Amino acid sequence: MSTVYKDILIGLLFITGIWGFVSGEFIASTVLFAGAAIYSNMVKRIN
Repeated sequence: MSTVYKDILIGLLFITGIWGFVSGEFIASTVLFAGAAIYSNMVKRIN
């Protein structure tokens, strides 16, 4: 997977988490933020 696709995935997780937070789905947004943070750290450690 190229870095562009990884960046797009992380951005989509983050934006979806913000949208979930705004709409009141706090548990779902927390999971999405955590997923984005964990995946972002995994990508940085591999590269």
